[in-house]
Amino acid sequence: MRTTSTQSRMGRVALAVAIALPLFFVSSGSVSADPSGTSEATITIEGGSLGITVPTAIVDLGTFTNVVGGGSMSGTLGEVTVSDARSAAAGSEWVASAISSAFTPLAGPALAASEVAYSPGTVDMEGTATCETHNQPDMTAVVPVVVASAITGDNAAVWNPEITVSVPGGTAPGIYTATITHSVL
Repeated sequence: MRTTSTQSRMGRVALAVAIALPLFFVSSGSVSADPSGTSEATITIEGGSLGITVPTAIVDLGTFTNVVGGGSMSGTLGEVTVSDARSAAAGSEWVASAISSAFTPLAGPALAASEVAYSPGTVDMEGTATCETHNQPDMTAVVPVVVASAITGDNAAVWNPEITVSVPGGTAPGIYTATITHSVL
């Protein structure tokens, strides 16, 4: 009978250990949560671009009254804006250029683009860049009008160019229309 009693005692001890062991782990704090936590987050920034915006509506540069020997007339085109969001490396540059078609009436001879002059006037710069303006007396070809150099990072430039048209004496009355195209590289 001794064997049965020893086995019975061992069984009771094993049962007590099996019940007490999970209670030990629960009471030791292994179930409590950390009161703070961290997460990593990322964002993606894509490179911007270099662009130019110009007035899109027809701009009335004014009225010229014909006189013997001719003359010239001037008017402002409206704001031209170059936006450079390329995050350009130090020393980069951009060149804004312009070209004009002839001023053409509904009927009769046109006023050639060689009679059209472009003056950028004052340029308002934002960002780090050195800005040069170029007055152009002849708009028959693509010519530089504003150059930004020594650029660091993003920048923008705004100007309101004055367009001057030479009108020869004896020019037929009428409305003359031209297209002035800007580009930036």
